[in-house]
Amino acid sequence: MLTLYDAERCPYVGRVRIVLAEKQIPYESVWIDLADKPAWLYEKNPAGRVPVLEEDGGLVLAESAVIMEYLEERFPEPALLPADAAERAIARLRIWRHDDFSSPYYAVRRGDEGAQERFDAALRGVDAILEAHAYLTGREFGLADIAYVPWILRGQQSFGLDVEPHPALSEWLERLLERPSVGAESAVVAAL
Repeated sequence: MLTLYDAERCPYVGRVRIVLAEKQIPYESVWIDLADKPAWLYEKNPAGRVPVLEEDGGLVLAESAVIMEYLEERFPEPALLPADAAERAIARLRIWRHDDFSSPYYAVRRGDEGAQERFDAALRGVDAILEAHAYLTGREFGLADIAYVPWILRGQQSFGLDVEPHPALSEWLERLLERPSVGAESAVVAAL
């Protein structure tokens, strides 16, 4: 059985919850209060961050991108990365470059000067990708889409992010919200 050390407000955990839901993998959640992290969490992840995934047998993994890749390899169906090696590499590159999106997102949340302009540029960049491809992962929904959508959902909830000025991004989000896994994450965000 898998155990996910979880915090509802954390978009990084949201990524893992979506992958688990897409692959219909049963798991137990252990909720972590991010304002009062238990000391034992640092034994599982020295950085003290969630998500942490633990598997019977002793495997303990931290970092959402690593956990997503592990789940993709350990539970290959349904596939969340393209079959084509080049397309997989591009999807992984988009996940790797996620910091180019999340850094200005967090700057907006903190109210940093000039942050909104940087975040708008990041949104335009995602919109441009989605003008050329149906999904960030490529032709099909997958890990790159999962890597970004928790921030969009939380941005809408926490600071009124409007995706309408970005038509391809807006259409992408509508398609994603039709998926039960993303709909469930949207419900988590709405309850925050």
